[in-house]
Amino acid sequence: MYGIPLTLGIEEEYQIIHPVTRDLHSYVQELLEQGRLIFPEEELKPEFMQSQIEVGSQVCRNVRELRQEVIRLRRMVKTLADKKGMKIAAASTHPFASWLEQDVNAGERYREVLDKMRGVAERLLTFGMHVHIGFGGPENRDRMIEIMNQLRYFLPHILALTTSSPFWQGRNTGLKSYRSVVFEMLPRTGIPGSFESFSEYQTLVDTLGQVGSAVDPDGNPDATKIWWDARPHPRFGTLEIRISDICTSVDDAVAIAALIQALVAKLIKLRQNNMSWRLYRQHHIKENKWRAMRYGIEGKLIDFGIKEEVPMSFLALEMLELVDDVVDDLGSREEINHIRTILERGTSADRQVQAYRNALENGASEEEALIAVVDFLTTETMRGV
Repeated sequence: MYGIPLTLGIEEEYQIIHPVTRDLHSYVQELLEQGRLIFPEEELKPEFMQSQIEVGSQVCRNVRELRQEVIRLRRMVKTLADKKGMKIAAASTHPFASWLEQDVNAGERYREVLDKMRGVAERLLTFGMHVHIGFGGPENRDRMIEIMNQLRYFLPHILALTTSSPFWQGRNTGLKSYRSVVFEMLPRTGIPGSFESFSEYQTLVDTLGQVGSAVDPDGNPDATKIWWDARPHPRFGTLEIRISDICTSVDDAVAIAALIQALVAKLIKLRQNNMSWRLYRQHHIKENKWRAMRYGIEGKLIDFGIKEEVPMSFLALEMLELVDDVVDDLGSREEINHIRTILERGTSADRQVQAYRNALENGASEEEALIAVVDFLTTETMRGV
């Protein structure tokens, strides 16, 4: 359609919740042992903490297939959790779990991260959602880099629409994406710089490998140890958008994936018409990312072209107008329109804070109010599943 496959994939990291305490529960190995008797290994994976479980979709040709994959994967994990008496929640931080009480998985990759990052890695009690857009074979790598350079501008907007981590260690942080604060303690995270070509990007990967910063167990350069908010994925040949908090709602997750695909399609279409989106410097985009982390859709981002603050809700509607001429080609108009619903009723972070406040207003203690947030998350994660 646009000379690029624009296939879709999604990875989600879920919380494993104890049904009585509502705390995180280090139970991933039991779920994996049961699940791998039924499901392929690439669909069901451990993550850094034993209270996390990650799923990965099959390659999807369109957002309708992606919706079915998200539902299938959540149902799969729910079935495994139900058999063990556990619950599953999709949110980028747990309302009150302590990182001090978590068990790290025993895999070599995770032990290596813990050894190199020490106290920073121990705090990585966060959960993400990664959306992949297919660019085909190696012949499209330079095009991928070109699109990534331009798409960086929209990364804070995507984060604002997905915020789901307002709580940390039993506190309402006042931020809508506290996950972003925790994750950016790691090196090689945050908004990527721009690159002239894939070759320039690969030179960086090779250099980081050569000096031991990003290597696999055999000592070879490992691009997956670069954890930017957007990156080329070396094994899948995709552009991987990693800035998102995980969406609690299935509808929200599908809408965000559809929006990312539509933005990529629009940028490709501009190129075909000998146009391109303006490239913004990294420090400009980082300023907007902070605003998205702090305020989500209730805040304002900076329009650097006119040097003014603009409400995020208005910018989101502008994005919908921007991609309007590609969504019918992609068959995603209904999913894209759900962005308006997010703007009207709030992101997961907004709804979590509201559940917390409602519980307090009804006489609940702080502890009971946080438990009410967990109950909201476990219910909403499986709505429609």
